[in-house]
Amino acid sequence: MSEIARDELPVVVIGAGPVGLAAAAHLLERGLEPLVLEAGEGAGAAMASWGHVRLFSPWRYDVDAAARRLLEPTGWTSPDPDALPTGRELVEGYLAPLAATGAISSRLRTGTRVLAVARDGADKTRSLGRDRRGYRVRTVDAAGRVTDVLARAVVDASGTFSTSNPLGVSGLPAAGEEGAATFVTGPLPDVLGADRDRFAGRHTLVVGMGHSAANTLLSLVELAEATPGTTITWAIRGGSARRLFGGGTDDELPARGLLGTRLKGAVDAGRLRLLTRVSIEQLVPGDGSVQVLGTAKDEPLALDVHAIVNATGFRPDLGMLREVRLDLDPVVEAPSALAPLIDPNQHSCGTVPPHGEAVLSHPDDGFYLVGMKSYGRAPTFLLATGYEQVRSVAAALAGDRAAADAVELDLPATGVCSSDLALEADGDAGGSCCGSAPAEPQLVTLGVGAPAGVGFASGIVHGRSGDGED
Repeated sequence: MSEIARDELPVVVIGAGPVGLAAAAHLLERGLEPLVLEAGEGAGAAMASWGHVRLFSPWRYDVDAAARRLLEPTGWTSPDPDALPTGRELVEGYLAPLAATGAISSRLRTGTRVLAVARDGADKTRSLGRDRRGYRVRTVDAAGRVTDVLARAVVDASGTFSTSNPLGVSGLPAAGEEGAATFVTGPLPDVLGADRDRFAGRHTLVVGMGHSAANTLLSLVELAEATPGTTITWAIRGGSARRLFGGGTDDELPARGLLGTRLKGAVDAGRLRLLTRVSIEQLVPGDGSVQVLGTAKDEPLALDVHAIVNATGFRPDLGMLREVRLDLDPVVEAPSALAPLIDPNQHSCGTVPPHGEAVLSHPDDGFYLVGMKSYGRAPTFLLATGYEQVRSVAAALAGDRAAADAVELDLPATGVCSSDLALEADGDAGGSCCGSAPAEPQLVTLGVGAPAGVGFASGIVHGRSGDGED
């Protein structure tokens, strides 16, 4: 493929969530042709799956600037900037109208899952002339038809919501985890709504120490008040839940601070049972319940529960990128230059210095991981961060190096930050690890929880929340 031919190809954007559609909007403003490939039936499909959850970051952080400029000529009315949307409201009031604009709708393919990405005509081992080649993106539609799409560049904004971390220890599934799948839910079940009957009057184990876990736990506490016999056990791998309890009134996102405060109050009042230093080693499904075997504080653990909520966080799907030359950190599987800024072994807060294309680039030019997927296994992310990433990437692809490098973000602070996670596990607070820059809001859910790229009120949204365990 000649360089001229490559320049005439579209930029493929994988994923029509908030960050993917923002990428398309910025590319259009730069005179570049985007093609957005979405596995779901519509824009924001992953977010719609937890539509009952309310974000803790208000609308002012949830709408991208270029997307707003596309929407305003259509008569779209901007929501109250201080209101906290649910996932459903974000999809219906922002993403769906954005996807329906003439500029986006003609460049969006839904029901199209990406199977693989590669340099066109060159496998991973071939170097000669590699930088002159575009990309071949292999897709499959709902009918099972496989089609290859050629692209000048690829922006992977597919997120991580479809690839949860396992419940077992060492990053591996517990013995019997696959066979017990019918007892395991995703991180944000609709406890007080569509899924109520699954939890009412029954024993639920929630595993995880992020905002998704917090949202679900608070919903279960509310359910238990109304339905006798509803029992809640919360299991975390660490020695203390202090990090999730958060900064309280010091948090510049009040809904996020309240989330931790409410959860701490529920634990202190004995409305749920908290188990620390838990290792789940085996799941044994039975007739209507599943036995959870392992250890808690090095003592044998045996629980019989009716449902397990897996809120242990997510990991990126890198299998489809096997033929792309990536520069990923071996720990968090994020771009190597970004990883030191977000590694949970070094940071307990959401503060990340503003970053753009230069931090996100890989050895294969024109390929970028953006949004939640760019954070790899790190647990915190904010929608506004993703919007700034794709603005910078679009500028770089258009050849505007100065604009790509001029990265700025003003984000609310978390109110809690520690650089000593070992001490924190025992209940002590360390000093700030993130300097004086404002922290990013995390994505959390509704009334009591959710994930995405925004920051949930009760839970998650954001971009996505801190669902990571450790």
